[in-house]
Amino acid sequence: MSRVLHRGQILHFLDDPSTGEVENLGGSERNGSNEVNGSYAFFADGGLLVDDGCVIAIGEASQLLSSLPDDTVIKEHADALLVPGFIDTHIHYPQLDIIGAHGEQLLEWLDKYVFPTEAQFGDFHHAQRVAKRFLTELLRNGTTTALVFGTVHPESVDAFFTEAESLNLRMIAGKVMMDRNAPDFLTDTAESSYSESKQLIEQWHNRGRLRYAVTPRFAPTSTPEQLKAAGKLLREHPDVYLHTHMSENLNEIAWVEELFPHLDHYLHSYDDAGLLGRRSVFAHCVHLSETEWQRMAETQSNIAFCPTSNLFLGSGLFPLSKAESCGVHVGLGTDIGAGTSFSLLETMDEAYKIQQLQGHSLTPFKSFYLATLGGARTLDLEDKLGNFLPGKEADFLVLDLAATPLIKDRIARCKDLFETLFVLSTLGDDRCVRETWIMGKCMYQRDAGENRVFDTHKTKSTTS
Repeated sequence: MSRVLHRGQILHFLDDPSTGEVENLGGSERNGSNEVNGSYAFFADGGLLVDDGCVIAIGEASQLLSSLPDDTVIKEHADALLVPGFIDTHIHYPQLDIIGAHGEQLLEWLDKYVFPTEAQFGDFHHAQRVAKRFLTELLRNGTTTALVFGTVHPESVDAFFTEAESLNLRMIAGKVMMDRNAPDFLTDTAESSYSESKQLIEQWHNRGRLRYAVTPRFAPTSTPEQLKAAGKLLREHPDVYLHTHMSENLNEIAWVEELFPHLDHYLHSYDDAGLLGRRSVFAHCVHLSETEWQRMAETQSNIAFCPTSNLFLGSGLFPLSKAESCGVHVGLGTDIGAGTSFSLLETMDEAYKIQQLQGHSLTPFKSFYLATLGGARTLDLEDKLGNFLPGKEADFLVLDLAATPLIKDRIARCKDLFETLFVLSTLGDDRCVRETWIMGKCMYQRDAGENRVFDTHKTKSTTS
């Protein structure tokens, strides 16, 4: 069952709504109930043609149906919206079991909850069990690609990639580099972090759909020598990623100033080591200076905006409008376990509120863009993911427009697509994800009972 036409309401993005023609329906070209403008395309009765794991065509169902080969399978998706798979640009899989841990701000939270939990991940089998549950949660919430922290243990990365490979997921992950200001049982050295990361890169990077990220936790837990070792890895392997944290918390920023007194600002600690660039992703960036914003833009570095985590730890309000004005790519991150939900729909809801508090109105078009094409651009994967242009990998979701009685009733009263998307992004959660498709195969079905997530090594057909 290779060639399948998925029929239903379909939405995907072609550009950033905040830089395209318009952000609302007023500038859309309308063809019946379809809408197309410079930033998105919506088909009220659309068709998504998938073959051999990739998108072949997208358009009005009536036009596609008239030219399909006889052996094409037609799959109808009633009362649903098909969108590209959600992309989480910052998340910690080892912190699954401390999600919802009460209290503390960033630095205290690390000491009290994170470090003791991460100590267990030198055990491959423990890490593998957690990775399996973690990936199940991602699929259940419609996340098909993620940029993921491991722990300082190479075993944590081996376990994660082993499980991700079994599900044929496009995942990016890396071993934490941390040689100071952490418990002895979680520290490595500049030399060992370099050699262990290099070995993991050689084993896993570009293996199938997997990619590696060089992962210093953040500047306070890495010596300048270790940060330079991370930079050496990036020079030797120019297509790997850099994944770290920056300017999340005011006390953290003050600590960086004490640890790096000879540098101008927090970003300088990474810049000095050669860690900025097109595949560098910095989580949070809540409190950047004007100079740091300019340097982020100059180097095409990227930001993971983590609304639920920033609120949960009391870190601050991310200035999305500033990122827009500087032209810095931004994606959404759940930041489990300081983040409080795997759902990028719930993350959109908190992102909207954070922008409201700053006098900036976040439209639902921009929210869905950030979770799809925006995330793909942030991870330099726009050539593979983020929308339904022909040739893209067929990772997508089926969102249930009647997932709960409240959502069903509210959407029935929506006047247009703008309002429908806003309802999904404020009332939606994991219950809205009816199905998650990976490379054209259904890997999660909400209503399939106990076998809701399918291992590609164990199932020949994953069609719902």
